[in-house]
Amino acid sequence: MAQTNGQQSQSGQPILILPEDTKRLLGRDAQRMNIMAGKVLAETVRTTLGPKGMDKMLVDSMGDIVVTNDGVTILDEMEIEHPAAKMLVEVAKTQDDEVGDGTTTAVVIAGELLKKAEGLLEQDIHPTLIAMGYRQAAAKAQEILDKIAINADDHNTLVQVAMTAMTGKGTEKAREPLAELIVEAVKQVEEDGEVDSDNINIQRIQGASVEESEIVNGVVVDKSRIDPSMPKDIQDAKIALLKYPIEVKDLETDAKINLTEPSQMQAFLEQEEGMIKNMVDKIVASGANVLFCQKGIDDLAQHYLAKAGVIAAKRVRKSDMERLKKATGANLVTNIDDLKPEDLGKAGHVYEKKIFDELLTFVEECHDPKAISIILRGSTKHVAAEIERAVEDAIGVVAATVKDKQVVAGGGAAEIAIAKGLKEYADTISGREQLAVSAFAEALEVIPKTLAENAGLDSIDSLVDLRSAQEQSTSMGLNVFNGDVVDMKTAGVIEPKRVKKQAIQSAAEAAEMILRIDDMIASASSEKPSPDEMAAAGMGGAGGMPPY
Repeated sequence: MAQTNGQQSQSGQPILILPEDTKRLLGRDAQRMNIMAGKVLAETVRTTLGPKGMDKMLVDSMGDIVVTNDGVTILDEMEIEHPAAKMLVEVAKTQDDEVGDGTTTAVVIAGELLKKAEGLLEQDIHPTLIAMGYRQAAAKAQEILDKIAINADDHNTLVQVAMTAMTGKGTEKAREPLAELIVEAVKQVEEDGEVDSDNINIQRIQGASVEESEIVNGVVVDKSRIDPSMPKDIQDAKIALLKYPIEVKDLETDAKINLTEPSQMQAFLEQEEGMIKNMVDKIVASGANVLFCQKGIDDLAQHYLAKAGVIAAKRVRKSDMERLKKATGANLVTNIDDLKPEDLGKAGHVYEKKIFDELLTFVEECHDPKAISIILRGSTKHVAAEIERAVEDAIGVVAATVKDKQVVAGGGAAEIAIAKGLKEYADTISGREQLAVSAFAEALEVIPKTLAENAGLDSIDSLVDLRSAQEQSTSMGLNVFNGDVVDMKTAGVIEPKRVKKQAIQSAAEAAEMILRIDDMIASASSEKPSPDEMAAAGMGGAGGMPPY
């Protein structure tokens, strides 16, 4: 239906200001639709929260299966269409990029903030006032978080942080050894208090149990030597890293070479061969006995390298080249003519090894490598993939703890403590913003409530017990395995302060942005439903979201 500007001409005809295929939702309808989208998205991932959270099975159009309870992975795979829901997906992605964990927490809090806002809107409180109250509450929540944070970055704390992040993600059998591996890896690649998780390479290989995972003091490259006659094993390796292809360059322009007799053809081939041999001679002359090339290596060059006793791998990924550079101290050489002995990296041992059905090249015994690899095992492809996601989360939280050196108690303790502080703060505020701050406090309680629900506990009893216990200590949280309220610091259930800080901040900003929208104008093709049809259909549609 064509849209109007709300006025009619003298003839009684509506005045068209938008194309006929444009769909529009105004005022309370727009707010109601957006809030509903946020609530449904939060409900979708809510059951995955905590150690007793359930998994989701996601099947794409090609029939590929992902089984996970990782929030950002679920939202990524769902192919969400609704614009407001997409904004909450961005919250999860930001959380994942910044900290690596807490994605489900961030989305669940955002959904609950929108749910509480719906009640306030029904009381005729203006969305701007709600947004203002939420902003005040988020700022106060960060202050409370700073007060309840604990300074710690010792080895034991880092291991506990890693174990907390992995609980409930398919790693129960090997949480402790995996946590030790992760802490060792993060400490190894730390430089001046900063940890770049890209320098920790995870090689996921199925076919064994997770307990057989190991750390490699160097880099594992998922490439094999390019010629079977090359050596398999080299001690005291001198490593060259080349961006340059060891091939005769193709001419950039069309050209013809006229050969009038067979000897000219022979001379032409010999010249090409000479150019290839010259390149290999330069590599050998530099003293290199191991070569990793980011580009291609000609078959003839492979032959000459094998004769010279050099292990070579071609078309190595850029990320692996960067890790090799960090681990071995080699320089990445762009032009083969510039390759000098001082550009070479060093490693005590380079060898090829087959694990399950994969041939890998190991670069080990590096001196103080700032890039290392973890070989992660899992009985099946899907198990290994989920363990990898858990390990990536754990690496993120350990890195955040190393940087900030501050942690908070888990098990819903931090959320209950912040909610308690916000309720006290709300009493000091006049005006309708007070209601928004109180709503924000109640919204945070969704985390311990959800933890209890997912563990099959009575959420109301658990919340009452938690609030009571928090009078004694802000580190009292819910032990979902037996339903007791215990000191989370003593139990070793701790999380980085940054996870909570980022989750609360992102959720508050996303909720605030969605609440301020009072008009949705979207160009839609004729086969898509109208706003009225969307409202009537509720939240049906692809991936749990309506198309818009």
